[in-house]
Amino acid sequence: MDESRALEALRAGDEEALVWFIGRYTAYVSTIVKNMLLPRLSEADAEEIVCDVFLALWRSSAKIRAGSARAWLGGTARNMARSALRAARAELPLEDDVLTLPGPGLDEALTERELLERTRRAVEAMQEPDREIFLRHYYYCQCVADIALALDMNANTVKTRLRRGRERLRRELTKGDE
Repeated sequence: MDESRALEALRAGDEEALVWFIGRYTAYVSTIVKNMLLPRLSEADAEEIVCDVFLALWRSSAKIRAGSARAWLGGTARNMARSALRAARAELPLEDDVLTLPGPGLDEALTERELLERTRRAVEAMQEPDREIFLRHYYYCQCVADIALALDMNANTVKTRLRRGRERLRRELTKGDE
């Protein structure tokens, strides 16, 4: 069976087609999910997300074009893993001090959209590797130890760069508020 026929069969409700996709792409989807989630979340959480990706394939097969199933599965796996990290992140405290912005004035002066845009520009203006460290930690929810390992840095250096990045961001976002 090839991908085109498997997609047609999947659209027709053929469970064997789903088994074909699972057999062919489980390792690929698992690698994506586990690389993003472990060790932050458990192996069981990663396996559940892999299953959810294939369930989404079953439900969304009508939207998938022939030849793009692998890309669709990879994108869906990344999105579901990010969602799981964000949900877990809401429950986890930061390693260091938390970014706090002075209250009165800032919320009244800027709409949330303007604040988000200023934050994005401030992060984009950071020098490398500070920008990559900041994005890995706050966007991809990677822990300090994983970032240090990936960038071949000392964990304390990563913490220092995160702290300095938060301070720069705080100064940038409170400019003109004083």
